[in-house]
Amino acid sequence: MKFGVVVFPGSNCDDDMIHVLGTVMGFDVVKIWHKERSLDAYGPLDGIVLPGGFSYGDYLRSGAIARFSDIMPEVVRFANNGGLVWGICNGFQILCEAGLLPGVLLPNEQKKFICKNVYLQTVNYNTAITTSIADGQILKIPIAHADGRYFIPQNEVNALWDNEQVLFRYCDANGQLTEEANINGSLFHIAGVCNKNKNVFGMMPHPERAAEETLGNTDGKLLFEALAAISI
Repeated sequence: MKFGVVVFPGSNCDDDMIHVLGTVMGFDVVKIWHKERSLDAYGPLDGIVLPGGFSYGDYLRSGAIARFSDIMPEVVRFANNGGLVWGICNGFQILCEAGLLPGVLLPNEQKKFICKNVYLQTVNYNTAITTSIADGQILKIPIAHADGRYFIPQNEVNALWDNEQVLFRYCDANGQLTEEANINGSLFHIAGVCNKNKNVFGMMPHPERAAEETLGNTDGKLLFEALAAISI
């Protein structure tokens, strides 16, 4: 498989993602600068990743300026044609701002930056990034964000659940949806969602930071292994 990783001014997880996709998983990977106006020079791509960071310093609103970068119309076109698009943390924020994913990411309830391991309950096991997760398995994956509180208007909530678009929810180590486990105050504990067509994914936790034994945690590698299974 071949992936493109988009780099915006302020991205800081792009090389981490490239390392996991390329060195750990063995995929072909290319780095795509945000000023590019076409994907043609990169050849056929199976997926595009928008990595974590602080695009444009998170000025105005996280992801709100990056959403207007030159490359984004191509990302939208790629997604609309069925290509896999995956946004992590700031990438999730950008995808929401661009309208590729429902909802929005608001400042954390405590108005503080949070960087720690959290536990995730998987809601949908039948997507391109979740098929390798065992039924009922609780994942431990780190977060690092100040604007990760997921919100969606009340009139869109039912469609989100009816279309099985919720991917992950914050929980405790036992899989319980406790108030304490909802680390940033997200609506319904939501930590990740996908679009209706199940080819665009967004999540606040960083699986690329939990994909190697040397990091003491390989739970995040399961999501990359699910992608690898697509090409088998």
